[in-house]
Amino acid sequence: MKIAVLAGGVGGAKFLRGLRHHLSIVHPDGEGGHTDDVSAIVNTGDDVWLTGLKVCPDLDSIMYSLAGANDEVRGWGRAGESERVSAELTAFGVGWPWFTLGDLDLGTHIARSHFLREGLRLTEATERIQSRWPSIGVRLLPVTDADVPTFVSVTDDGVETQIHFEEWWVKHRANIPTKGFVQRGVENASVTPEARAAILDADVVLIAPSNPVVSIGTTLDIPGVRDALAETTAPVVGVSPIIDGSAVRGMAAACLSTIGVGVSAEAVGLHYGARANGGILDAWLVDATDAAAVPALHGAGIRSRAVPLWMHDDEVSGVLAATALKTARELAG
Repeated sequence: MKIAVLAGGVGGAKFLRGLRHHLSIVHPDGEGGHTDDVSAIVNTGDDVWLTGLKVCPDLDSIMYSLAGANDEVRGWGRAGESERVSAELTAFGVGWPWFTLGDLDLGTHIARSHFLREGLRLTEATERIQSRWPSIGVRLLPVTDADVPTFVSVTDDGVETQIHFEEWWVKHRANIPTKGFVQRGVENASVTPEARAAILDADVVLIAPSNPVVSIGTTLDIPGVRDALAETTAPVVGVSPIIDGSAVRGMAAACLSTIGVGVSAEAVGLHYGARANGGILDAWLVDATDAAAVPALHGAGIRSRAVPLWMHDDEVSGVLAATALKTARELAG
């Protein structure tokens, strides 16, 4: 079975680890649909060029997590990090002192920037980088090779301006009111041939429980992604990142409020919309605490079921992934 997963950040990483865990149990010898058949189409809206280096936060968070090399305590970056280089850059007045990159992490960014300057596309550079960890078992695909950084419209001393998403997210912890998000260069971007093929050739397309605005939303805004989701014959099953009226992780509530979407599993499902009505979903998994949302989602043409969504570990996440695949099989008949 070929599986395509739209993903971003920590939520996407946990879901992909669960999916990989489930498939390793179902196909312990790697036959007939093990993790080599999984393609993760990853958000690149968080990407930034910093101190001459291309930094891809979502791609790297997912890669490190799947490789078992991530810092489980902080939830980002590499385990066993040192930060001598970042301290030295700060002493030189270079970069963002509040955006600390570890020394091992910088190795990734240096390698990526080297490959890009040699003429490789971001997709090709990502393939080279993830080969550093052969055990990842999931093909990581940036949704686009173009630079499409997300900026946030804010007001500073009465003047409306735009700051990079990472500044709003990391430095200000999303506490500065914003009027909206802008993906610069998106009009000249396009989905990569590899990401488009992964969606069109998939037997199942899954939407990970990632931020619906600045991870999944920015991915969907890349020209060609929605068209591919509309054209694929695969069922599309999403997993809610909102449980009992609260975002599972991060500051998704602030992002949803900015675009006028309620912070609930029902509201996000309706925001994505039914594929039969021009949206992206055939089915939507909500948490057991949000079971009351199921009738409204069904009424909107989105098959829904209430199941436990908390991803406490790979085994629990694997059960959730199995439920998503089962739902897809039911849709496919």
